Amino acid sequence: MLADAKVTAFLATTRAKRAAAFYGEILQLPQLSEDEYAIVFDLNGVELRLQKVKEFTPQPFTALGWQVRTIRTTVAALAARGVVFERFPGLVQDAQGIWAAPSGAQVAWFRDPDGNLLSVAEYPLTIDR
Repeated sequence: MLADAKVTAFLATTRAKRAAAFYGEILQLPQLSEDEYAIVFDLNGVELRLQKVKEFTPQPFTALGWQVRTIRTTVAALAARGVVFERFPGLVQDAQGIWAAPSGAQVAWFRDPDGNLLSVAEYPLTIDR
């Protein structure tokens, strides 16, 4: 029933102008629309709705992530735009903040203006991206 339905991703923001600038200018996602309820971006064919809310407590886990071809290039480009990468106790991360997972994936995390935890990941070549 839902296997062929289009997916929409949702995050929340209490800072709509900052969120719009972050997702549109820093992450360079095309903005599709904005109204009193949400700012909508295109995530490579998936709609991201940043719901405008009055109160919000970000979760401690990753809320949204991107699979990238070259994590080092992506992390460097985001860092050059002012993105700060998170460091987590117990994870061995390199100078760029990249963690090498046991699966062979490489992952780096950062936060949006509302504290939503986002990630970029490069997976081993055996996974079709």
